[in-house]
Amino acid sequence: MGGRPSSPLDKRQQKQLRGQVDTLLRNFLPCYRGQLAASVLWQISQELGPQEPAGCQLLHSKKLPRVREHRGPLTLLQGHPPQWQPIFCVLRGDGRLEWFSHREEYENGDHPLESTPLTGYTVLTSQSEYLRLLDALCPDSSGDHTQEEPDLLLETPVQFPLFLQHPFRRHLCLSAATGKMQQAWSLALQGGIRLRGTVLRRSQAPAARAFLDAIRLYRQQRGHFGDDDATLGSDAEVLTAVLMRQLLPELRSQTLPGLRESGRARAWSWTKLLDAVHASVLAGASAGLRAFQPEKDELLVALERTIRPDVEQMLQLQARVAGRLQAEVQGPLESCLRRKVDMQLPRVTQTLLSTLEAELTVVQTLLTQGMDRLSRHLRRSSSGARLRKEVYSFGEMPWDPELMQTCYHEAEQSRGRLGQLTAPFGFFGTQSLVFGAQDLAQQLMADAVATFLQLADQYLTTALDCDQAAQQLEKVGGRVLKKFRSDSGSARRKFIHGWLLCIFLPFVLSQLEPSCKAELPEFEGEVLAMGSPALTIEGIYEDVVRGVLLQRINQEKSSVHWSLAASPHHKPSSCFRRRFREGFPQWFSQFSFQRGTCTLHGFLLFCHRIFIFPQ
Repeated sequence: MGGRPSSPLDKRQQKQLRGQVDTLLRNFLPCYRGQLAASVLWQISQELGPQEPAGCQLLHSKKLPRVREHRGPLTLLQGHPPQWQPIFCVLRGDGRLEWFSHREEYENGDHPLESTPLTGYTVLTSQSEYLRLLDALCPDSSGDHTQEEPDLLLETPVQFPLFLQHPFRRHLCLSAATGKMQQAWSLALQGGIRLRGTVLRRSQAPAARAFLDAIRLYRQQRGHFGDDDATLGSDAEVLTAVLMRQLLPELRSQTLPGLRESGRARAWSWTKLLDAVHASVLAGASAGLRAFQPEKDELLVALERTIRPDVEQMLQLQARVAGRLQAEVQGPLESCLRRKVDMQLPRVTQTLLSTLEAELTVVQTLLTQGMDRLSRHLRRSSSGARLRKEVYSFGEMPWDPELMQTCYHEAEQSRGRLGQLTAPFGFFGTQSLVFGAQDLAQQLMADAVATFLQLADQYLTTALDCDQAAQQLEKVGGRVLKKFRSDSGSARRKFIHGWLLCIFLPFVLSQLEPSCKAELPEFEGEVLAMGSPALTIEGIYEDVVRGVLLQRINQEKSSVHWSLAASPHHKPSSCFRRRFREGFPQWFSQFSFQRGTCTLHGFLLFCHRIFIFPQ
């Protein structure tokens, strides 16, 4: 399932898909325009409103999110008929997987045989688990899996497999040479999948916020109120996932009966068809969003120009209508919360809190061990090369997949429990939630590492010997841990608030839909008279419901004791090996590490510039 042959879609089917993408864009873009306006209003109101004291004590790392590049030989099941063939794979820093026939092609800068973004994939390392998934994909009444070529190949034991499964794309069947290579590739691929999946949720741009809100509203208008993992990926990938979910029932009913194969070969043919449909939809969605980009840029400028002068009047109107609307819906809303939310809210809150506490406890432990290790080596070692290695390893900690997996595992373990608790509310986005918790751990680790390096640069001087410098590092470590505990409490509060709203708000809106929505037209005239797309009666109504739900959420804080401090959003950073290796010799040659005289100051200054302030 590696090579990509000619598309199984004929011209009529491709034309039909283009029409469906055009319909999607025609219906979605008005939602997007409206949410762009609402997002600009929200951003301006935040600027003009009372400013909360800064809750962030750690230095904000300035690196762009990426994963550590990983490369090496693998075998791939590909071709017609499929065979295991050796390839050279490269996981790029942006989460794309490329493969070449030979290492030399990669080293010569040749184009890869193929390249695929890892958005939406899942990594499986169990052959039996993958075969069960494949059998469930296209159940075959005959139950005969013995005569098909793919079945025979997959039945042959693969010692160190790496199966990449996607709900709408072809599967990639890979194999490593050793268990150690399998583990390293599995962790690297999971990092790439997470990076690709959380690109919109990490963004603080008004357009990203507006896009996610528009997707939610677009789906709610079509009766889909629950949150799920459709919002993983870029804007075009999210739109593609939304349409693929709409098309899937029809594709199954019309296509599966016509597949001639049986057993797992039938499942392979099905994934081949899905991959072709997905590629066609993605191309159309990407083209449509590119065409909309100039209009979006002009619209954001125009909205800023028209909303800012009238923002106070708009906010006063919003508050006045919200007060009247809340009085109207308070009864049904309170009844809904008492009957259907209040019993489960503490359990979901506690599960989220315990998940984050377990994960961030591991982060703090790893951070403490890393700082202690630097102090020990400074006391005991006169080797500049050894210190260079230790400082570099410390700076790499947030981007070390094996090290950080001990943190990420804590979030992964809670997936099943969270799924059980939230499914009754129509929430099926546990993968997005787990990714968010893992991103948070990486962000806090990156910020703590950057803060330690900067403070070490400030406090270490050439007048200190190694023992004195080690003592200073220990004091710096204590300060960093104090800052980390403060910021982790703030980030925990923000994370739990955000995800509790994602879980419960769509459910509450769906429960109120029949009764409360009917009351909205009588409030609409005053809002329409304002004449701004940033204010809609539906938006004010949702703000009212959100506000009451937030009051319920805040009532939980006293019982579970989570921090109340505000926390800005951190973006994860990365470390660039090449810049370190190229820049190091010209700096390091200036310094010596002797027992009596500590010149670690200059060395850490270099590390500070490499890790904290990239050019």
